[in-house]
Amino acid sequence: MPGNGGEAALTEPSSLYIHIPFCVSKCPYCSFVSWPGMDSLHQRYVAALLREAEWLRQNTSTQPLSTLFLGGGTPTILAGKELAAIVTACKGLFGFTHQAEISIEANPKTIDLEKLTLLRRSDINRLSIGVQSLQDKELQLLGRPHSADDAITAVRLARAAGFDNISLDLMYGTPGQDHKSWQQSLEQALSLAPDHLSLYELTVEQGTPYYQQLDQGLLDLPDEEELAAMDQITATLCRQAGLVQYEISNYARSGYECRHNINYWQNGPYLALGAGAVSCLEGRRQQKTSDPRLFCEQIESGQSVVQEEECLEPAASFRETVIMGLRMNQGVSKERLQRRYEMELNDCYGKTLIRRLVDQGLLEMTATHLRLTARGRIFANQVMAELV
Repeated sequence: MPGNGGEAALTEPSSLYIHIPFCVSKCPYCSFVSWPGMDSLHQRYVAALLREAEWLRQNTSTQPLSTLFLGGGTPTILAGKELAAIVTACKGLFGFTHQAEISIEANPKTIDLEKLTLLRRSDINRLSIGVQSLQDKELQLLGRPHSADDAITAVRLARAAGFDNISLDLMYGTPGQDHKSWQQSLEQALSLAPDHLSLYELTVEQGTPYYQQLDQGLLDLPDEEELAAMDQITATLCRQAGLVQYEISNYARSGYECRHNINYWQNGPYLALGAGAVSCLEGRRQQKTSDPRLFCEQIESGQSVVQEEECLEPAASFRETVIMGLRMNQGVSKERLQRRYEMELNDCYGKTLIRRLVDQGLLEMTATHLRLTARGRIFANQVMAELV
């Protein structure tokens, strides 16, 4: 608590993330906790998840959930009835607020009209489809198990099933890609009238096959000039389509911003269930056991599934909140920082750093927020590196 070196208490969490760690196959760029070839473990894992949810409810003070997010991995690799059972259990244990945002990630190869209809009837009202590209050659290089036609069909089936909040994930800066092929993918995605787009630049993570290929000089990635052209195409096409950028990588129609992720970017509290899932509560971050089999064994035997835990000092938590908040176009609220930490920007960074970044045209200080400028978003990584 303030006065003894801690941060002000946050409100009780109303966001829950559930990790489904199974996949059809492991993509060469993926560094997430995801495991292919574990179909025989699915039912056992769902049972373990439900036991963990009961334990969490009994041992944690929460509000009714305003957001629930099933991510992965590929959540839709599970049977529709299993997914519906998870959502129903969470509703019974935690409760949902009026107009709660209930999201699920989906791979086009793992959904059909029957499953989508069942998901929509089970309170899931937001679908995030992992498209990545609408060029078959690029999809093959990315190791995706679906085609461009599969992705287009998935969107149409989702609309038929009653989903009116659909997000598409696409990647740019991928092997063999140029700005022309990116424009073709983005134009085709926009022709499907999505309500939300997540457009991520490929990051080559250590430990992935792509990292090994890059280290060996075998990965043909677009250069900086091509990436800049892709960014310009993105800005132009999304603006023309009426999708507004609200975060560095995310665009939405008004009212369709992802509320679950906004809580992350505001460094708010959230609960988590499942193998490899990370929760953040009262300034304490916990990561669960990442191996699904071990996770099940620990749950079944009543052991803790917490694998790692950290509690940031107030100054470090303050900086993290600033950096995450700057990802959003509105920036980070100065009043919220003061209320949460009883600190101001100059208390943490001194009087010169913020002023220098403002003078360089990278940051803007409004009456209420600190935010990146349009130029600052181009150099966001460098700006945030100075604010760590």
